[in-house]
Amino acid sequence: MQAQTALSSLLSPFQLRDLSLKNRVAMAPMTRSRAGVERIPNALMAEYYAQRSGAGLIITEATVISPQANGWLNTPGIYTDEQTEAWKQVVEAVHRQGTPIFLQLWHCGRASHSSFHENNQLPVAPSAIKINGDYIHTPKGKQPYETPRALETEEIPQIVENYCQAARNAKIAGFDGVEIHGANGYLIDTFLQSKTNQRTDQYGGSVENRYRFLKEIVEAILTVFPPSRLAVRLSPNGVYNDMGSPDYRETFLYVAQQLNAYQLSYLHIVDGLGFGFHQLGEPMTLKEFRDVFSDPLMGNCGYTPESADETISNGFADLIAFGRPFISNPDLVERLAHHWPLNPPADIKDWYSFDAKGYTDYPFYQES
Repeated sequence: MQAQTALSSLLSPFQLRDLSLKNRVAMAPMTRSRAGVERIPNALMAEYYAQRSGAGLIITEATVISPQANGWLNTPGIYTDEQTEAWKQVVEAVHRQGTPIFLQLWHCGRASHSSFHENNQLPVAPSAIKINGDYIHTPKGKQPYETPRALETEEIPQIVENYCQAARNAKIAGFDGVEIHGANGYLIDTFLQSKTNQRTDQYGGSVENRYRFLKEIVEAILTVFPPSRLAVRLSPNGVYNDMGSPDYRETFLYVAQQLNAYQLSYLHIVDGLGFGFHQLGEPMTLKEFRDVFSDPLMGNCGYTPESADETISNGFADLIAFGRPFISNPDLVERLAHHWPLNPPADIKDWYSFDAKGYTDYPFYQES
């Protein structure tokens, strides 16, 4: 991934509602597993995000909203006072660099395991449909996926409240806004998609009903943050966590159209195919979403600097989120601006190494 053009669109400032961004590069949310077993943010995480604050906007790694939401080792939470207080050091470190930062709110849903939960309770989902996959990393090591427990209708308002409380905590911690993780086969995505939602109550069946859970979460969080500080992430093309529904195009265009009514900060679409593609039709494009969503659009997954710049120049996106390039290039934006070469890609074994190695030890260009 080398930058050979001026990248004048990608590197131009952007007014994201009431936030002034120094460029149109977002740091994508990436799970890095450095928060420890108590899921408490720490000084190492503050250093990591501050190093990458050349981005116009930083979106944190997915952050669990409740104990029930857990499903990944050593990821941070935002459901206790201690976690909330600990996030302040991360926010302040990024703000000192003049960069806004959004917290991504996460419930793993069926992409979890009973060993993450008190009394070995099963993970929850809209319907009792197991992930068709090899294994999941758990506190007990690699384990086969379990069939989740279908949520009772009367349980759903409490999960909506968990999202709302997580947003309150994010506001206390000083975050500029929050992004709802509605992608990649986690709880919200499994409600949206017909493959994983076979409910017969008001949360299942029609696309309107399958959207209801996300709608209630959005409207709950809007009592905490204004719409200009709330975003949603979707993955219409994704197969990750065994996703992909035959009616994907109808579903996701409907969801985007409904979200358009709120005047959100942005809609974050994982339109690239780097996580795999379900091949149930043609991949959905940002242009399709632009036709039904008039507010800021963010693309993500597999973009080069050149393709990101072209996408913005063509008016199909306002921002592009980069993930893996930010892992090994803390000064990614500066490298792009100066046409400096990038560091070699990060070794996958270091993505979740639980310490500074492969996290905060990548050299800045001017250092190397």
